[in-house]
Amino acid sequence: MRTPTTPYGALIETRLRVVTWNLWWRLGEWRARAEAIAQTLEKLRPDLVCLQEVWQQSGDNQAASLAHRLGMEHTFSPDRTEGDLDRGVALLSRWPLKDIECRALPVPSGVDERTVALSAVVEGPRGPILLVTTHLLPFPPRSELREQQVRALVALIAERGRQPPLIVLCGDFNAVPDADEIRLLTGRRAPAVPGWTFLDAWETAGDGSPGFTMAKANPNAAPLLLPNLRWDYIFVNWPSLAGGGGHPVHAEIAGVEAVNGVVPSDHYAVLADLRY
Repeated sequence: MRTPTTPYGALIETRLRVVTWNLWWRLGEWRARAEAIAQTLEKLRPDLVCLQEVWQQSGDNQAASLAHRLGMEHTFSPDRTEGDLDRGVALLSRWPLKDIECRALPVPSGVDERTVALSAVVEGPRGPILLVTTHLLPFPPRSELREQQVRALVALIAERGRQPPLIVLCGDFNAVPDADEIRLLTGRRAPAVPGWTFLDAWETAGDGSPGFTMAKANPNAAPLLLPNLRWDYIFVNWPSLAGGGGHPVHAEIAGVEAVNGVVPSDHYAVLADLRY
């Protein structure tokens, strides 16, 4: 029963594990890193995975290889091509994917970079889930451009009218939590689309630390000469569903440790366990 002190009723105790991770394309020791990425994901045992900077060359697709190894479904969409080598975003799921759609986000004239939002409905065992991933424009001076992309991204999600009702949005947003484009999502300013606000899983269920995903301690990220930053997010629509469905109960930073002497990516991954 829902009451003013228990607005969601009896809380759901079963969990859904989500991971988002930027895999750093084919840079650095990419062959060794590919194995390190796979081993790390095997240990994390996610139900859903959102990936950015995934590579594809001829018939070889990193997302497909990971999905096969993890026993998951997958879908991939490119956002950059150099010769016969694609870079893109991908979704992996323990359950079937349907209604797969890739939509371009706005990129201003003169910016030769493509940004896409890849979405799919996950046919999960306790109800469908809309899973969305993206990789917004990089570089600190582009906050205004990323804000335009976030507005378009939320508009695309809102087109569905909260169907399915549980929405998980992940990706590399190239922006820190107090940036204008992130505050559009988390209710710290007027939302991108009226009524559409999201919970930041790390803020909601992390350990209280900054949760940096671009860290100076990471030898792959250190050459960029950036400060410690949190650029990678798992968002869930607010308010939560009946029983607290979708509410993050645990979040952690993953992919920090080297595997066979290699740190898997220049980004650390974010993991969240949601009520489901």
